[in-house]
Amino acid sequence: QVQLVESGGGLVQPGDSLRLSCVASGFTLDNYLIGWFRQAPGKEREGVSCISDNDDSAFYADSVKGRFTIARDNANSTVYLQMNSLKPEGTAVYYCAGGQAGWGTSFGFGCPRGPYDYWGQGTQVTVSS
Repeated sequence: QVQLVESGGGLVQPGDSLRLSCVASGFTLDNYLIGWFRQAPGKEREGVSCISDNDDSAFYADSVKGRFTIARDNANSTVYLQMNSLKPEGTAVYYCAGGQAGWGTSFGFGCPRGPYDYWGQGTQVTVSS
């Protein structure tokens, strides 16, 4: 069964850190670009970061640059999103997605908007004091 499963979300205070994991099964992760997205209540889904499939180039939205780090561990079919200095506006459901060639438009920071072949179910991140 082909799937992506996110984990690592939770309730944290402003300034805290979390590490999200995105585990792939049923396909070879290292052949796919992996993106992280988030969607807050009442807002559109936005791109957060992505890591390329060929050279592991990483791209970040301006809102998270310098605080978030994306990395892949192909041996364990996992992509991580390390999130430091979390802010209340980071409260959202975080999703990972995997895709290959045939991209459409891109976000301004370089990650493709889609189409992605696989999506995870999401993990909730709540940043609140």
